[in-house]
Formats: sequence, C-alpha cells, structure tokens
Amino acid sequence: MYYAGFDVGGTKCAVCLGQELPTGMDILARRQFATGRDKHPYSILEEFADTFVRMIEEKNIPKQEIAGIGISCGGPLDTKAGVIHRPPNLPLWDNIPIISYFEEKFGIPVHLQNDANACAIAEWKYGAGQGHQNVLFFTFGTGLGAGLILNGKLYEGACGMAGEAGHIRLAKAGPMGYFKEGSFEGFCSGGGIANLGRIYVKEEQSQGKHPLLLQKAGDDPQNITAKLIGDLADEGDDLCRRIYEKSGEMLGAGLSVMIDILNPDIIVIGSIYARSTHLLEPSMRRVLEQEALPQSLEHCRIVPAKLLDNVGDYAALSVATGSF
Repeated sequence: MYYAGFDVGGTKCAVCLGQELPTGMDILARRQFATGRDKHPYSILEEFADTFVRMIEEKNIPKQEIAGIGISCGGPLDTKAGVIHRPPNLPLWDNIPIISYFEEKFGIPVHLQNDANACAIAEWKYGAGQGHQNVLFFTFGTGLGAGLILNGKLYEGACGMAGEAGHIRLAKAGPMGYFKEGSFEGFCSGGGIANLGRIYVKEEQSQGKHPLLLQKAGDDPQNITAKLIGDLADEGDDLCRRIYEKSGEMLGAGLSVMIDILNPDIIVIGSIYARSTHLLEPSMRRVLEQEALPQSLEHCRIVPAKLLDNVGDYAALSVATGSF
C-alpha cells in the first residue's frame, strides 16, 4: 500500500510518500517548501497538490495506487468535518475545508489530525510505542501537547479536544504557557524552559550576580533559549542544571496526574526530552515516585521518542492509513 503525508507547519510544509511493508512504513520520497505567513491558504493547498503530483510521477506510482492521504496540522481543527480553524501559527487558515479540497481534487481518502495526535499514532505504530495498547505521547517541543492511544485506539474526546495536557496548572506561579501561569506547558516546553531561565536569571541579578547564562545570551534575556540552557547544563553550569532540574520536577508532577488517571503501558516523550533525558529524568523520577500510584507507576515505562527528526513524516503517513 502506498500513502502520502502532508505536514502543515507554520514555517514550512512537507509532502512525503510512503509504502507500508510488513516491517513498517518505508519513506520513499520527501519534499518541503516554505509556508509563508502571508500566502493565501489555498495557494499553499495548490502547492501541496502540485508537489504531490510531481512526486508520484517521478516515482511512477499511479494515483489510484495511493490508498490515502494523511494531513498533520496544529490545532484547533475539526477532524470529522475536515476543517482547520485558525491555528496560532497559521492565522490566515480560518475555516479551511482541507479534507474536501483534496478528496475532490484527487478522489483519494483523506484523513486529518492535529500534530500531537498524529505523532502519537506514529510512535504507536512505528516507534517507541509499538506493541502497546495504552500509549501516551507528549510533544515537549515548542509547546506541550499530548496524544492518547487508549485500548488500542486514538482517543479524541467528546469534541476532539482530548490531550490538551499543557493546559493543566501545576503551580500557582511560574512560566506562562497556554496563557496560564504555572501550567504544564509553562514548565515543560522549549518556550517554558526559556522563560524559566529568565526567571532564574532575574533572581540571580537581584543578588548582584551576573550569571553565565545571561553572558552567553549577550546580556539580553530575550536571547535565552532552552537549547542554550541545555548546552550550558551539559558543560556543568549549576544554574542551568537547576533550571532543567525544575522542569524535570514539574514533568514528574504532570505525568503523575496522567498515570493516575489513565494507567498507561508506556509514555513516549519527544523533542527536548528525547535530546535531554539525562538532564530531566533524575528529578522527574524523584517526583513520580513521590506522587504517582505505585502500582500504576511500576507498570508504566517512560521513554524518549524513537522517530525524532523523522516524526513529522511518519506522523502524516500514519494518519494516511486511517487505522487508528
């Protein structure tokens, strides 16, 4: 079976072709192009269509042999109606009927999922969650979202909003995420770790100190990033190690809630966690052992994502299969 995946992003879009084999999904080709914040959505849809047609022609794959097209896009969106409802990173994409557009154009079944759900399906089918029936996936990238595979099926909730774990408030005060101070996303995301770094730097400055983190950021707190903090933590900087330790603690607190409620087999965490497990895991584990129900925690494995930089391609292709 051949499939096509369309990954719609705020800065770039990608089209990939895949063939599902007994051993998994084999990615045959991939192309990307700039989204362009000022481009009209329909001009971008046309670019997706043109790119797809060129790719299948180059691979000598007849259109009728493409079993499905999968679309991964940030929410909010209506997966049943197939409509994108103005995601924050795509402000012009308001009420765009993306499924009907491509189904009418190509006569191929089209499926749509938000990016966290799509990544969850990908890790479940082809990555670290293979072989498990209850899988939680957390993005831990620019923001924090979750995809829930429960009893062998994607769980979307009553109106498709399940998995918005980043909105959970973990503390009365703390970095801002989801427009909520002290939220799960506020502590456990790239933006959240950067904001946490700014808070810690301000505290150091109030004590008359000039921390290395601020120096490396050119004395401009707005230049502080999660990557810079992680790099300095790896070099042994105490302040940066404490920032990641705090993020790990709050990761443990948030995961404890999810473990107690959903009792998963495995939790897969992507992006920053996958790259910085060594910085986050010790404090995460400490809090998990204090907070989570022992039986549920003992049953649950917590692992970094396996697909990493390829997750976007596998995510869209896994949505294309329609089997979730």
